[in-house]
Amino acid sequence: MLRIAMLSSWHVHAPGYARDILSRSDAKITVVWDEDPERGKNWAADLGVPFEEDLEAVLARSDVDAVVVNAPTNRHAEIMVAAAKAGKHIFTEKVMAPTVKECQAISEAVTKAGVKFCISFPQRTWPVNLLAKKVIDDGLLGDITLLRIRNAHNGAVAGWLPEHFYDPVACGGGAMIDLGAHPMYLARWLMGEPRRITSLFNSFTGRQVEDNAVALIEFANKAIAVIETGFVSHISPFSLELYGTEGTFLVGGPESSVRINSRKLEQDGHQGWFIPTRLPAALPMPLDMWIRGILEDEPILFGLEEGTQLTELMEGAIRSYRSGSQVEFPLD
Repeated sequence: MLRIAMLSSWHVHAPGYARDILSRSDAKITVVWDEDPERGKNWAADLGVPFEEDLEAVLARSDVDAVVVNAPTNRHAEIMVAAAKAGKHIFTEKVMAPTVKECQAISEAVTKAGVKFCISFPQRTWPVNLLAKKVIDDGLLGDITLLRIRNAHNGAVAGWLPEHFYDPVACGGGAMIDLGAHPMYLARWLMGEPRRITSLFNSFTGRQVEDNAVALIEFANKAIAVIETGFVSHISPFSLELYGTEGTFLVGGPESSVRINSRKLEQDGHQGWFIPTRLPAALPMPLDMWIRGILEDEPILFGLEEGTQLTELMEGAIRSYRSGSQVEFPLD
């Protein structure tokens, strides 16, 4: 039985993680900590577990094997370094930390302690995105020239995102560092090493952080990625487009339809657009992957390296926006 401390309910995904843990027979929540004591007490009461105001005391408890971190982004490094030093396994909401330097401190502490670490990259478990990776790896599209991913919702204009999601200090940014994390980690996984990035952010609703954002990334293979995100789009289905020298792969629309058009498929008798009838099986969700990794030594695919790679892209995107200029990788 894995005994878990929930470290903050600041992030909107925290209740979902708690529900998932409560539904399991191999894990349980033993305590709650929150940087906002009143919020933490209420959440602990809802979960039927104790609240502890002192983080150090939580990490010293013998009934805590692991922690789920949903604290403000700017507190991730201090919390996760402390958790690792206390010998606790770590699951964290994205992003890992606002800067690569902080990610390196987390990585050093986790590696030294020998604890298990997982960051939440749920869209890397989706069948359509696994198929996109396979299409690239199998060479069906030839050399990739352009990737476009859009991931957006209406949280800012519909008013359902909490106001603390617009705090530039706690969040480290706005739509890009939050919702834009998904297309960013997908792009890094699909395209490989980035070379340079340019960003354009704005705030349609006039808040202190961006709620509408685009980033352009050039990769070492000369492919360009267009990353689109925002909190101001009503009905914006996820979309992923891959264009190459030998074909095109499209995912999106209201039905999340999948289509491939490839010269290489023509050799097998497929003319024009081909609609796959079988997709790869979905991978376990990140929280499940983490728990299995701890209890059964199953692989954890989204770890320290992947978390640091995402932060590198985010830090580069934010630097580009603030400076109004292109930023090159690796970051100095």
